[in-house]
Amino acid sequence: MDLLLSAVGWIGAALLLTGYALVSSSRMSADGVAYQLVNLAGSLGLMINSAYSAAWPSVGLNLVWAAIGVVALVKLARVGMAR
Repeated sequence: MDLLLSAVGWIGAALLLTGYALVSSSRMSADGVAYQLVNLAGSLGLMINSAYSAAWPSVGLNLVWAAIGVVALVKLARVGMAR
């Protein structure tokens, strides 16, 4: 179980870093669905790993990060439905 939850955390971190790198290099749009999904998945992975490790400040940070991603995805979906 430790190995699985460590892998979830590392994958989450890799997703967040990959998203940031792609946006910073203009290879992905920061206001697109793909970026928001990468951020949401990454923050959920880190949140799970942090909770398992009882790293509560990190859990809180990633909870807020995930909530921002969900709000952004809802807004993008509404804009898409309005078209």
